[in-house]
Amino acid sequence: MKQPDKWRETIDPISLPYKNFILLEVLGYPHAGNDVFYAKGIYEKKEVFVFIKVERQDNANIRNEIETLHQLNFPNTPTIIDYDEHMTFMVSIALDGERLSTIVGENLKNESLEYMEEYGELLATFHFLKGDFKPVVDRRFFHIQPKEYFEKLNISSLYDYLTNNLPEKVNTCFCHGDFHYANILWKNHHVSGILDFELSGIGNKEFDIAWAIIRRPGQKFLNTKEEVRLFLKGYSKMGTYVSHNVIYYMALIYQYFYQIVSDDQEYQTYVFSWLEENCQ
Repeated sequence: MKQPDKWRETIDPISLPYKNFILLEVLGYPHAGNDVFYAKGIYEKKEVFVFIKVERQDNANIRNEIETLHQLNFPNTPTIIDYDEHMTFMVSIALDGERLSTIVGENLKNESLEYMEEYGELLATFHFLKGDFKPVVDRRFFHIQPKEYFEKLNISSLYDYLTNNLPEKVNTCFCHGDFHYANILWKNHHVSGILDFELSGIGNKEFDIAWAIIRRPGQKFLNTKEEVRLFLKGYSKMGTYVSHNVIYYMALIYQYFYQIVSDDQEYQTYVFSWLEENCQ
């Protein structure tokens, strides 16, 4: 999987206090909130390809990712080979595969439909995992913005919907926390890697589903009812969910994405149409 060239200033990965890993060469700089490096090095006297993740943001939680991965007994998750005493960086063996955005490209023939059921079933499997997991950290996406925010964006009806239709119950389970296409790798039409567990923990099941199936800016898939239907069909093979709650949390998330890309008229039109159809 080809990785981006350097696109911003980062920490120097050579300066990190490795214990088990010898860095030989940085091969790419994946786009991420933290500093992430795709690299080649030596581990247990063998040449390996790895990802090095270093805390960059105040809300980064590499410690949580390390502690979660140490508990998980689940295929296709990263194997951690090194980290520092304070867990501010980690090194994991690179998993093979491509993101769905790369595989389907412009998705002109709806190739994404072939992947949706397995995608949904995978999330349901995660929701049954047991362990001594911490609660998920609070995020702005969990909350309704002030009324003035919606008025400024001319979507006041969304504020009314969100304030009048709060789910009666929050269904909790182990949640990945950031389950979306950029954190899932595929090979030969099957999942080959699940990445980024910083936000994982005990949390809101239906929010985790909503986070997985919203359409993000620039995304060429999960923009049709059939894709969402197939995802939820896959989820239903193992798990149950409350449909109203999923729709509600999708709307809650869209309140933010609608504003984030104020210069993307096509995306805003899509979100506005979705809200009109689903948030009456």
